[in-house]
Amino acid sequence: MTRRLFELIAGYGLGGSAVALFGRVGGGIYTKAADVGADLVGKVCEDLKEDDPSNPGTIADNVGDNVGDIAGMGADLFGSLAESTCAALVVSSTSNQLVYTKDALYFPLIITSTGILASFASVLCAHFFTVTVDTVGNVLKWQLGISTAFMTVFLIPAMYVLPDDFDLPKFGISAGVLHVNRWDAYGCIMFGLWSGMIIGFVTEYFTSNAYGPTLKLAESCKNGPAPNVIQGLALGYMSCIVPILCITATIAFAFKKAGMYGIGLSALGMLGALPVALTIDGYGPISDNAGGISEMSSLPSWVRDRTDALDAAGNTTAAVGKGFAIGSACLVGLALFGAFVTRVKGTAVDILQPTEFSGLLVGAMLPYAFSALTMTAVGDAAQ
Repeated sequence: MTRRLFELIAGYGLGGSAVALFGRVGGGIYTKAADVGADLVGKVCEDLKEDDPSNPGTIADNVGDNVGDIAGMGADLFGSLAESTCAALVVSSTSNQLVYTKDALYFPLIITSTGILASFASVLCAHFFTVTVDTVGNVLKWQLGISTAFMTVFLIPAMYVLPDDFDLPKFGISAGVLHVNRWDAYGCIMFGLWSGMIIGFVTEYFTSNAYGPTLKLAESCKNGPAPNVIQGLALGYMSCIVPILCITATIAFAFKKAGMYGIGLSALGMLGALPVALTIDGYGPISDNAGGISEMSSLPSWVRDRTDALDAAGNTTAAVGKGFAIGSACLVGLALFGAFVTRVKGTAVDILQPTEFSGLLVGAMLPYAFSALTMTAVGDAAQ
């Protein structure tokens, strides 16, 4: 009965993903199309300044920041959080010790609650920093690190909700029973939590105007648009290396220690600092809109200079939020697949079979097709 109830709860995560699809894709197309359209009609056709009040596309650009970057990112990360929670609940229902130990079955929800408390505490720590236009980016980055450290400590008392030892079924080739203790579960959460922080910092390094990669890319722009595009693509490809290594290390450790339950816990750990990640992600669109409002209100030029500096920091923090979204999505996808395998009694998947291998190729193709359609939609809407 418990297992059946958690399968029904999984529909909650599916609903979150459905909303995230429309919010992220629809909102993203709108905001980028409005931005491109405003620049085309303003800068290219009419030689207007950025966010000039005589350009009607400026209003659409500012609205688009809220739709795509705020609502879209919030829906995206909410979908990942709901799905990872549901996946961990489904897998945990296969352990008799977790089912019959008071509150142990709801441990995934306790992880999320602990992350909320840690995030609130870390946001209050901003008062201990001297915040200026030049240091705001570093303060936001420190909040991400502080929330990770707080959650590491806050989770220790919560671990005693779990029994000392519990068993989980193995599936596939090595079918059997996996013996897990509460500190194995803690290690899975920590791997996901600290991997998420590293992914955030690596994203910040590759996008911040204070570090070498972006400065080198800016230098290449002096030679024309072609070197800029080439160097930018190379920079983007290089930025994937460390996040992928973090994700693979997390998967390897979590699966060895706690099977698919460990994968779900590591996904929840990576999303533990979600409130802070969303906060620093929202900082970018807010600063961008502040610059647009100052330009349209004909405020003094020094106001726009300050908002531009804040916007530069906000672009970096927005990229950090996207890094969390992508990293957690990888773990959530694996956790959901683990929940499915758990429920169907360990059906093995052999990628050497023609049907499975064909599905693998089609699945790898779909993101490119989807991206092509969204980019075409942006171009059409901008025109």
